[in-house]
Amino acid sequence: MLREFKRPQKLMGNAFEITVVGNDEKKAQEHIDVAIEEIRRIEKLFTTFNEESQTNLINKNAGIQPVQVDLEIFDLIERSMRISAVTDGYFDISYGGIDKSFWNFDRTMNALPDPELIKDHLKLVNYRNIILDRDNQTVFLKEKGMRIGFGGIGKGYAAEMAKRLLQRRGVTSGIVNASGDLTAWGNQADGKPWTIGIADPDNAGRPFSYMNITDMAIATSGNYEKFVIINGKRYSHTINPKTGMPVSGIKSVTVFCPNAEIADAMATPVSIMGINAAIHMVNQINHLECIIIDDQDKIYSSQNINLK
Repeated sequence: MLREFKRPQKLMGNAFEITVVGNDEKKAQEHIDVAIEEIRRIEKLFTTFNEESQTNLINKNAGIQPVQVDLEIFDLIERSMRISAVTDGYFDISYGGIDKSFWNFDRTMNALPDPELIKDHLKLVNYRNIILDRDNQTVFLKEKGMRIGFGGIGKGYAAEMAKRLLQRRGVTSGIVNASGDLTAWGNQADGKPWTIGIADPDNAGRPFSYMNITDMAIATSGNYEKFVIINGKRYSHTINPKTGMPVSGIKSVTVFCPNAEIADAMATPVSIMGINAAIHMVNQINHLECIIIDDQDKIYSSQNINLK
């Protein structure tokens, strides 16, 4: 008798939940243990909270010298830069220079940061200044003060890697949900496809639409979870790397793609590049779809989306 075994777990500073379908509880729990270990391993690689992490070493040596890294990090940086090129720089892992120091999105924040200061730091945000040397497997940030961070792609990458590991272990159906960025494969225990609710931005607990999915990843970026209101205007926690300012005007973006890493990375540019430009870009990329809801509750979607 097939059943669904689920476990919530705090990982990478987010609420994850791993679901596997199987008929043996002990085996299912072992699979989940292994998936959690894999996500923890990835968290150690990417964290900027640990002085010794490779990400920190790259940042510490910005403008000084190239840093040799694991192939895994090298490849992820290279893929991130390809996404930067496709999205015209609206996705950029070198956004670290305008990160926490300006926007903390807690309730103590009551004024916008100084635009001149932001402008100064924005000079450091440019994925073209990340210099990769494949032969030596090194990463070099050209400008002093540059910083990279995997906040825009790390959860999706972790979900994708955990899924692949579970599949290699013979798990034919499951879900890795990384706090709203999720990847699902196979079917539910009853044989029906997984059904995913698309959150209603004004009422996060109540979906406005459902979609049946299998072998699909979904990433959501919305201003209803983390935001601040300054002078009556709502600013979301998604920062536009070209202006250093948070996005306004869009309530939520949902991106669909077979690969969780790409879905996660694309949610940011789709929410900041402007609705028409975003839909146009998504329509040109195979196997990528999106739904955008603006502040007036108008719904926009890419060409192959059929909302129920």
